[in-house]
Amino acid sequence: MKLWNQTPPLFDPAFEQPETELHFYPAAETSAAAADTASPAGCVIICPGGGYHLRAAHEGEGYARMFNQAGLHAAVLDYRLYPYSYPAPMLDLQRAIRFVRYHAKEWNVLPDKIAICGSSAGGHLAASCAVHFDEGMPDGDEIDQISCRPDAAVLCYSVSTLGPYTHQGTCSAITKDDPALIEYLSAEKQVTENTPPMFIWHTADDPAVPVENALLMSMALSEKKVPHDLHIFAHGPHGIGLAEEYPGASAWPALCLQYLKSLGF
Repeated sequence: MKLWNQTPPLFDPAFEQPETELHFYPAAETSAAAADTASPAGCVIICPGGGYHLRAAHEGEGYARMFNQAGLHAAVLDYRLYPYSYPAPMLDLQRAIRFVRYHAKEWNVLPDKIAICGSSAGGHLAASCAVHFDEGMPDGDEIDQISCRPDAAVLCYSVSTLGPYTHQGTCSAITKDDPALIEYLSAEKQVTENTPPMFIWHTADDPAVPVENALLMSMALSEKKVPHDLHIFAHGPHGIGLAEEYPGASAWPALCLQYLKSLGF
């Protein structure tokens, strides 16, 4: 479904990309645990990775089905890609959070249990929206006036910093190498006491996005006393998704679900 009834902000037909869409996966369709549809459940909005140049399919629907099987709703976001840069992708995810919260009663979603999950560059987008949010905009439609603060964030081998340990292609795509934006969109530098809880995982030998991205984010959260789980697995290449073929890292879905459940999801 399209997130805006009108043309999305900053939409440029010259970029030959469709308008932003959200693909909703109701928990009740796939989960025996959610058979009682009278009971609302939390929802996880998923941002696949791809360096802001593509959206990796294996980091989208598979994640959604995993959350469904645990009794959670899920939604996969087709956020805008390069040559769009900041703030278009962030506007897309912020709108998606507002959109799900706006439709919470209709979709049987708990409005105070909406998480965001991203992998790699999608993790950068999720991290950015976890540290940059508002309680509703005074202008715009009814949806724009709803808070876009997520209630939790899941960062999977995320590009969390745009500093020395970043993935340069991701950094350049979203900031166009603007120094002010590099600072603003380095999530570990923007953490506050009001940043939502996070679940973070990475592999120690990730050759594309250094593990320091996870470590720096954890240190920043710790400094501000923001609750979070951090899991560093010894081995695994970048972009392993659900990591089903990688002993150790394959534990992340169960650990993530356990953490979300501890937050009331």
